[in-house]
Amino acid sequence: MPAPTSAAGTREAQQDVPVRRPRRSWRPSPYWWYLLPGGIGFAAIIGVPFVLNIWYSLHRWKGGNAPKRFVGLENYQNLMQDEQFWLSFQNSVSMIVAMVIVPTLIGLVLAAVLFDYVGKHFGSRTASFLRATYYLPQILPVSVAGILWNWVLNSQTGAVNEILRGLGVDSPPNWLGDPGTAMPSVMLVLIWMQIGYPTVIFMSALQRVDPELYEAAELDGAGWWRRFRAITLPQIKPETFVVSLTCTIAALKVFAPIYVLTRGGPEASTLVPSYYSFLNFFDKSKVGYGSAIATVLTVVIIVVALVIQLFQNLSAKREEEGR
Repeated sequence: MPAPTSAAGTREAQQDVPVRRPRRSWRPSPYWWYLLPGGIGFAAIIGVPFVLNIWYSLHRWKGGNAPKRFVGLENYQNLMQDEQFWLSFQNSVSMIVAMVIVPTLIGLVLAAVLFDYVGKHFGSRTASFLRATYYLPQILPVSVAGILWNWVLNSQTGAVNEILRGLGVDSPPNWLGDPGTAMPSVMLVLIWMQIGYPTVIFMSALQRVDPELYEAAELDGAGWWRRFRAITLPQIKPETFVVSLTCTIAALKVFAPIYVLTRGGPEASTLVPSYYSFLNFFDKSKVGYGSAIATVLTVVIIVVALVIQLFQNLSAKREEEGR
């Protein structure tokens, strides 16, 4: 092959020679230090307790100074044959209905009415006052709410049964003491406690919606329902996913309202996984078994959260692609 004689040929020959670039030595970014407090907090509050919980679930132990015996996966095998364990997860579906589906739907309508109707016709102060009243059950301590609803639903002296007796009902139901009415009563209380959260989130989301969209729709003759479907719902879709995710996690690990109202009864009709874990862990002194229930519940919550997050990412991707 003849040697290049022109300047262009010389440049081509130089381009063919591989250029060795000096290796960059890896240097830790100074910003990593900012993650250190969060990492320590995560390890102390979540990581270490979760690992210990898994470790305890592999043992048969009554707690305290009692002997601890390694049994491997025996607790998990027993869970698969435990009818109350499966019943508690079936009841979690009712918790999701009461804490996610119904409050989210009602919160959507309430937020749209307060923002698009009450705020325009009665002023923003009226809308803000009503929003605060809807949120009031959220800031009440669960113990206070439990005492209130125990009084309202008491079979002997409760306000509901007093009204029913006044209307001529001879034997009104025992709302929290009957297996047939306990779960609907608990669901009613949870809906009352939960409605304020999505309402506040959705009203905050509506603040960033361009008012010209609503004005243009009104000029085109669109009624409230058409504006709700065409403008409100698409504009607050990210907040809807956030509310669905946080409320679903809260529903799966609900504990305090069950503890205050029914303690899982009667006849396990309101038993949920977190309370069943507490029951085995403390009341029955079956620490390993209670830890196994808590571990399974944690895995279920993580999987459900990942699925909802996946749907949110797919929805955002479709919007970016204009579909």
